[in-house]
Amino acid sequence: MYFLFEVKEGLYIAFRAIKANKMRSVLTTLGIVIGIVSVTMMATAIEGVTRAFEKSASAFGSKVLYIQKFPWVGGDDWWRYRNRKELKAEFAKYIAEHASLVDAVAPDVTTFKDVRYGTRSMLNAWITGTTHEYQEASGTTIKDGRFFSQEESDGGRPVCCIGANVAETIFPSVDPIGQTVKVGGYPYKVLAVFEKQGGLFGEFTSDNRVFIPIRSFMSQFGSHHDVTLNVRVAKDVDIDNAKEELRGIMRKLRRLRPAQEDDFNINEQELLTQVFGAVTGVIAAVGFFITGLSLFVGGIGIMNIMYVSVTERTKEIGIRKAIGARRRTILFQFLVESALICLLGGIIGLMVSYPLSLIADQILPTAMPVSVVILALFVSLLVGVVSGFLPAYRASKLDPVEALRYE
Repeated sequence: MYFLFEVKEGLYIAFRAIKANKMRSVLTTLGIVIGIVSVTMMATAIEGVTRAFEKSASAFGSKVLYIQKFPWVGGDDWWRYRNRKELKAEFAKYIAEHASLVDAVAPDVTTFKDVRYGTRSMLNAWITGTTHEYQEASGTTIKDGRFFSQEESDGGRPVCCIGANVAETIFPSVDPIGQTVKVGGYPYKVLAVFEKQGGLFGEFTSDNRVFIPIRSFMSQFGSHHDVTLNVRVAKDVDIDNAKEELRGIMRKLRRLRPAQEDDFNINEQELLTQVFGAVTGVIAAVGFFITGLSLFVGGIGIMNIMYVSVTERTKEIGIRKAIGARRRTILFQFLVESALICLLGGIIGLMVSYPLSLIADQILPTAMPVSVVILALFVSLLVGVVSGFLPAYRASKLDPVEALRYE
């Protein structure tokens, strides 16, 4: 009960001191407000970008492997990879027949062409040629319609499936299913629309893509394009085991001798996640160090003002100690005052940060979860306690006789 009384009394005295020095309190709090806004904006930006990246990375599929000519990361020697032999779409059939740890394999090739319907168009859309197994191999989801069949794929029929952004752009008020669009000047009948994937790297998802049979792609847009082999690993199979099996099959297809290194790469989502995590870690460390400097400056300001407050109230401290106030009570009183000033600064900082994050979200993905709010308030209190400790300790050590004689 006595502790609760001390808390209540400390808060009352702190509020009274802040009210008595409004302008000084506002100017003192300003440094904390700026620091909290900086920290909060940095945290919301990192959180938002991370969420957007995870959403984009999920489009690659956690159980999907991509056999390609180039590596996704670590490709420093570009000419070395550039001179590798091209992959062939026919490899997909061989892998499907000889691999025991995969469920589906589909090749794809990509180019950029304009897509038109009537007077509306989408410029430089991703045009992907693939087989009927692509949906199963990639793990993509269709919102409406169906993917093209094996007969349509093998026959190179003029049919296509479109991404969500393509549908929104050229079919704003028309049901796309059954309509005929011009892909690079050639007519294609729309069979399906994919679910919107979104994320940070929308171009790597199905959103901006038009999928057509690979045979039709080759005949109309040329066969000199890099081939990617999409391989879905079987359920309950370790992805590393599947990679080793695929590596052995690819080396056999390429007729590589044991001493020769691989002339292909097997890429996966985890590679992107690791690189992105390392990059955001460095950015976060540098960013929080820089924003932490503003909090440090704000904390120095709090400490300076608390020293002034202790000096101004020396006689009051002497009276309180003379009538029985204990050292810890005086210490707690000034700590509460310092922490309260910083907490108010933290709350104001959050009130400023939230609308700023909404504005920033128009340019860069941001997110302000409860954890960021709690972090900001905790940092505010921590700065208040740390900054106020030395002045509070000095106040608690004052000799009551000397304090009473202070003018």
